Amino acid sequence: MKQKEKIKDFSRMSKKELQRVLSEKREKLRQLRFNLAAGKIKNVREIREIKRDIARIMTILNIKNQDLTEPDRAKEHV
Repeated sequence: MKQKEKIKDFSRMSKKELQRVLSEKREKLRQLRFNLAAGKIKNVREIREIKRDIARIMTILNIKNQDLTEPDRAKEHV
């Protein structure tokens, strides 16, 4: 999936869904790190993709939280 598609998908989600996906991604990253240390993983690039997804989700969550606290700025992000 391309970056812009991921961003659109994440931005359509509610805050609860984003938090659920965020915790799933963090758990997946933790498992990948353990597998990397054990030498079981061959696709190291997946770790990078998971980290970027986590950063995207956190950015969108921060924007949504900011929109709630500052309603005047919510129009700028639309």
